[in-house]
Amino acid sequence: MFPIGDDNSTRRTVPLVTYALIGLNVLFFFIEMTGGNELITKWAFIPSRFLANPVGDFLTLFSSMFMHAGWLHLGGNMLYLWIFGDNVEDRFGHSKFIVFYLFCGLVATFAQLAVGVGSDIPNLGASGAIAGVLGAYIILFPQGKVRVLQGQRTIQVSALIVIGLWIVLQFFSGIGSISASAETGGVAYIAHIGGFLAGVVVTFFLRGTRPVQT
Repeated sequence: MFPIGDDNSTRRTVPLVTYALIGLNVLFFFIEMTGGNELITKWAFIPSRFLANPVGDFLTLFSSMFMHAGWLHLGGNMLYLWIFGDNVEDRFGHSKFIVFYLFCGLVATFAQLAVGVGSDIPNLGASGAIAGVLGAYIILFPQGKVRVLQGQRTIQVSALIVIGLWIVLQFFSGIGSISASAETGGVAYIAHIGGFLAGVVVTFFLRGTRPVQT
């Protein structure tokens, strides 16, 4: 199942922050393409380097959230942010949403750091922050529907199923990745899990007072 959209009929505001985040991620990716490996190494989050100099490497905690390893990495993340971010932003408000997004991204980074403290592999991507958005979505819109492509047709599926299958995959893959070598690159599943759990927990403190509409 490939998600392509959700129900925005209850959305009351223009998701300016979501659009800005998508724009920044795309912009950073083009900068990466022109800067090459040297720029990626400088601004990606590298666990061993950060632990050796946390103050000097502080900015990489944030810059790495806007970097991606390729077109598919960027496209997949931006699709999920576009589908789910606008509704969460509408509920939280613009200011709270950007704080929420960055916080989930930080938690995701530190979760990955915890299982790879000696790693020299660059960590980059918005996946951890977006995982937090998914966690918030299933709390705020538990009966929401997502349009997905199934073969050559479009069907409506519960958001709980779409996001639930995604997080189950992350948990099983994350358990397997813990035992893998810290020097092996790949998908940062633990970061996804950390960001998702942060999103679920923080949502109870940041969600608006307006009743959920489904």
